[in-house]
Amino acid sequence: MSAFAVIKCRFESIRAALDERLCRLWAAAEARAIGRGGITRVCAATGLSRRTVVTGLHELQFLDAVPVGSESNAEPKTGPARRRERDRVRRPGAGRKLTEVKDPGIIAALEQMFVDEEAGDPMGEQRWVRSSLRHLSERLTAGGHPVGRGTVARLLKDMGFSLRTNKRKQGASGRCPERDEQFRYIASQRQRFAAAGLPIISVDTKKRELIGNFRNGGRAWAREAPRVDEHDFPSQAECSALPFGIYDTTRNRGYVVVGLSHNTPEFAVSTIGRWWQEEGRTAYPKVAHLLILADGGGGNGSRSRAWKVDLQQHLCNRFRLTVSVCHYPPGCSKWNPVEHRLFSQISRNWEGKPLRTLGIMLGYIRGTTTTTGLTVTAHLDENTYQKGQKVGRDEMDQLY
Repeated sequence: MSAFAVIKCRFESIRAALDERLCRLWAAAEARAIGRGGITRVCAATGLSRRTVVTGLHELQFLDAVPVGSESNAEPKTGPARRRERDRVRRPGAGRKLTEVKDPGIIAALEQMFVDEEAGDPMGEQRWVRSSLRHLSERLTAGGHPVGRGTVARLLKDMGFSLRTNKRKQGASGRCPERDEQFRYIASQRQRFAAAGLPIISVDTKKRELIGNFRNGGRAWAREAPRVDEHDFPSQAECSALPFGIYDTTRNRGYVVVGLSHNTPEFAVSTIGRWWQEEGRTAYPKVAHLLILADGGGGNGSRSRAWKVDLQQHLCNRFRLTVSVCHYPPGCSKWNPVEHRLFSQISRNWEGKPLRTLGIMLGYIRGTTTTTGLTVTAHLDENTYQKGQKVGRDEMDQLY
């Protein structure tokens, strides 16, 4: 086999695995190994231009001149910069010139559009605009700066803009000077009750759900997507369900009562009393103390007189219990165990599945389990609870 055929055969066998840079380096190495006339022979066998092979020879000379290990002295690059450097085929500066280089006035034109539309965080460097990329591109093109949406997005990033969603400020509302002290007190109470083997429950009301052929947020595995009504008007619902949840932190057990009335203190206390009668006193025999963890608002709010009176009359007096209630500070409901230990798991269990009937809703609640052993009991409460319960000072003075 001739030298021409050998070079051509070697080149064709590895050509598919070579990018531009490796191709010219391989061709240059072949030409240098052949010696005199090597460039001509390699070009004839591979079809590469003479200029490509000569460029490869210059790059080989540069590689030979770089001492081994000298790259370690340079400042190391990490992240995207390191990947770009590793995957680079051409030298920096190759390719078409950037739009802002060819049209220096485009940056000023883009900045001018933001005079009335720009917003930003007064405490940081974040900025954002109201116009979309398409509108900005069209306005720039109409102003004599033809540009596409991709270039507009890149320019915005270079100018410090980025796509962002709404960000809630932690503790921005309802600042409580005794917040940390309240958390420490709750922690100490939980430790004291747990050490004594006393029951600790976390209570709260879940979001009200419309029962009917309505869309439920989330996704679920199915051969076909469930068909639901286009609008979720309350007037078209079978009813409005209000789940009240109780989470036993010691036994990892959930107890949910779905009400059809209002979120009132009477409903909350009735549910807690039902739990104690059906599960609590069986799981904790001969126990006379109960710790309740609750949010600061709703039917079990810290400022609700009816909540305190109903606890005394329908729970403490009825079952001869001494009840301690710890309310979390305002805006701190996410720390209430029932929120992230029970309600979140229920929402994950029925996401993407329409709650067409109360039976389906109760089934999803009862079927909620976790790998840590969570089990949930669910019941329906069809009683009517009236709002606006009035409690006088005399009734409050009788509490103990």
